[in-house]
Amino acid sequence: MRRLPQALVCGMLLTFAACTRHAATPTPMAAIEATPASRATPSAASTPTQTVPPPVASPTPVPTPTPAFPGTYAGTPTPDPAHADVSERSDQDVYVVCPGDTLTGIAWAFGCTVEEIARANGLADADAIWVGQRLTIPRAPTLVGPAVQLLPDSELVYGPAYVHFDLACFLTGFVGYLAASTETVEGQPLSGIEIVQMVAQRFSVGPRALLALLELQSGWVGDPDPPEEVLAYPMGRVEFGRRGLYGQLEWAAAELNAGYYGWRREGRGSARLVDGQRVAFAPGVNGGTAAVQNFLASVSDRQEWQQLVGPEGFAATYERLFGNPFVYAVEPLIPPDLAQPEMRLPWPGGDTWYLTGGPHEGWGRGSAWAALDFVPSDMSGGCSPSSEWVMAAAGGLVVRSEAGEVVIDLDGDGYEQSGWVVTYLHVAADGRVPAGTWVEQGQRLGHPSCEGGFATATHLHIARRFNGEWIPAGPGPAPFVLSGWTAHEGQRAYDGTLTKGDATCTACEWCMLDDYNGLVSDNSPPQE
Repeated sequence: MRRLPQALVCGMLLTFAACTRHAATPTPMAAIEATPASRATPSAASTPTQTVPPPVASPTPVPTPTPAFPGTYAGTPTPDPAHADVSERSDQDVYVVCPGDTLTGIAWAFGCTVEEIARANGLADADAIWVGQRLTIPRAPTLVGPAVQLLPDSELVYGPAYVHFDLACFLTGFVGYLAASTETVEGQPLSGIEIVQMVAQRFSVGPRALLALLELQSGWVGDPDPPEEVLAYPMGRVEFGRRGLYGQLEWAAAELNAGYYGWRREGRGSARLVDGQRVAFAPGVNGGTAAVQNFLASVSDRQEWQQLVGPEGFAATYERLFGNPFVYAVEPLIPPDLAQPEMRLPWPGGDTWYLTGGPHEGWGRGSAWAALDFVPSDMSGGCSPSSEWVMAAAGGLVVRSEAGEVVIDLDGDGYEQSGWVVTYLHVAADGRVPAGTWVEQGQRLGHPSCEGGFATATHLHIARRFNGEWIPAGPGPAPFVLSGWTAHEGQRAYDGTLTKGDATCTACEWCMLDDYNGLVSDNSPPQE
């Protein structure tokens, strides 16, 4: 853990703002015991301040920032639906093996290891599972984490609290390794600042959360010469393919999302420490706190984790950089009456495309199952761009058009952090609509391809966010509805259906069958 001098904040920055061995009952961590849902009361010393870099050594304070959108900050934590108490949670689940399942995939989905599932089911060969087999998934934690709130939900997601946060401007007040670092990402030379911004936008994870964790783990934000052992793996994950800032932040963002959406949407109640123990999230915490605790569990053992989630760990690092995180709270982040605006199937009216992926991750491992995949009729494999057009499912302002992505802000305020936003992924550069363009429903956006993200064949990936949070395509009050077709989750990612009245369209990765996974669009260009 590293200590920093007080951050110099850019003057123009306006931040408007489970696997077990049938252990005994989990034991609370007395070393960091706290009243459930408690946190420090904001004070003058802990409230974020803005400063203008002056021509002298000490910064000049300016007024406290306010949230981008008026929130409700009354000394209460982020509201969150009630979760079962640790003692009420079952110590195991039962999963029925589906076609295409692997034990590795099942273990990841439940937050366990292959070895733990194999041991619980007496499997001598981890590869010897069969369709229809019922597997016992042991998940009970042996420890209970603290109930201290670490981060409001609106700080964890790339939402309204970040509308006026200028990352580059903020980092001008630091002489740390990050500000001067460069790295080649996807064939392009990028600065460390650009990499943080890229990961924040793609995964929809708050950059202040990423910076605080980066500083906590490696000192990259404030230390111009961090130890050599943290240069290659600054977030602490030593793994093949994760070397460098981008690989580390991409992995960290996925871990944060897994904790956030696992707790908020799936009721997942624990995280696995690197020493194999499981720690339960206290019932009083919110999604943002569960996300941070989940990430820190993935890089620490029990003793280290106790320190990192305690008052001198993440909380202290965040406060040194930004002040009290709850000053930035925007609540409620997701209104209880959320409703999706009208959207249509995103290809030309009268044409048939095919549902090849039911609800699955919006971007990368860990995010909510917010996305659907479609393949145009002129493709049957391969990665050459399609000659067919992706059409806007709804009108709005194109706020980003890069690296295979077209991101459209439906409320037109120019910020992808607020309101409804639709991401179209794997859109070829040739013919892609430029950023800054206003499009109406039914106007052309570009051609499906393999560009951007990860793809093994040409298709369109489409997902929704609201106030920075990935909105599940299937369950919940605002399911994905396209031309009257409503999405439903399957048991696994990419499974699922779209239904309209009595008609059903079933996701099938390698099928192009009109009467099984084919859909005819009614999305026509606007009348001149």
